[in-house]
Parts: sequence; structure tokens; C-alpha cells
Amino acid sequence: MTHILVAVLDLGGTFVFAISGAVAAVKNRLDIFGVMVLAFAAGNVGGITRDLLIGAIPPAAISSLSYLDVSILAGLIVFFRDPLVTRHNNTVLWFDAVGLAFFAVAGSEKALVHGLNPVMAALLGMLTGIGGGMLRDVLVMQIPTVLRSDLYALAALVGAAIVVGGHMLHIHAVATTVVGGLACFALRYMAIRHGWHLPSARASGEGK
Repeated sequence: MTHILVAVLDLGGTFVFAISGAVAAVKNRLDIFGVMVLAFAAGNVGGITRDLLIGAIPPAAISSLSYLDVSILAGLIVFFRDPLVTRHNNTVLWFDAVGLAFFAVAGSEKALVHGLNPVMAALLGMLTGIGGGMLRDVLVMQIPTVLRSDLYALAALVGAAIVVGGHMLHIHAVATTVVGGLACFALRYMAIRHGWHLPSARASGEGK
């Protein structure tokens, strides 16, 4: 049951993050090949990194064609239906927030299945959530969202920690993943909508 849950969350996160990658590619005027590359990279690099670190080799995104199919589907949807998907300026942020929630809970759940301790499972969940978005931003030459002063990695960590906490309390995995995913998305939603952010560094001499 848990393996099915992780697979469903993984594929859901892959699809949503692939859309965010494809939208970023279209906004930067990449060709169709570039759109597909960015869709696959954004949708899968977080899960691949997680699987390599926990010893789930070969990673699911490489051993199963489902991940490639989902990424290509997302890329094609964006490429051929671009105005419908990119109508709003914050499209990438919203899809990114949904993907972050999917991957944060899926990453921590899979880490627990592979026997990692709770602290590392939560950190792996966070890493799974932020990995795809980081590579997407780097490939289009933007400062990764996770390095900016809004609630991104923290939101992923909260979602992952809820999953881990539920596991330690022997709460059903479906319940904890739903609550953890909603908590992660809610934090990102509020951060995007209301400008919530962590303290940022000041440049030398600023504020004097």
C-alpha cells in the first residue's frame, strides 16, 4: 500500500513540476526540445537525487517509462496550449507549490520505507521537493527560488516533518501525507500571496 502511495505521489509531483519546468522554458522562448528537457529535469531530478541517496537504484525515474511519459505529456500540454497555462504571471510559482507539496511528502515517505531515521527522512523529503525547482531555475539562468527569501524549503520541511511525525505515532500513511501535503502547499500559498519571507542578508553598509 505504501509503495503504491509513494508511486502515485511521485508521478503527481513529476507531472506538476514538469509543467512548471515547461512553462519556464516557454517564457524563456526555448524550442520544443528545450521545453521537453526542462520539463523532464524539473519533474525528475528531485526524485532521482533522493533515490540515489537512499540506495533505490536504479532510480524510479530512470527504471520506469511512466516518469518520462508524464514529463513529455506535461511538456506537450504547455507547448501546444501555452496561452491557457501561462495566462497568469505567477503560473510557475503555483505549479511549483503543488509539486513541492507532492514531492516533500513522497520523498519523506519513501525514505522511511527504506529505513532512514526520522530526521534524515524529513531532510530527504525537503531535498526531493526543492531539487527539481532548483535545476529548473538554474537552467533558465535565474536565482533558484529556494535561495530567495520566501518560504520554500521551510514549507517542504514542514510537510515532510508531518509525514515523519505521523509515522512515529503510527498514524496511517495516507492521512499524514494528505495533511503534510496540504500544510506544505498552504505555507507556500501564503508566502506567495502575502509576501511572507525569512530574514534576508543585508549588503555591506546597507541601512546605515
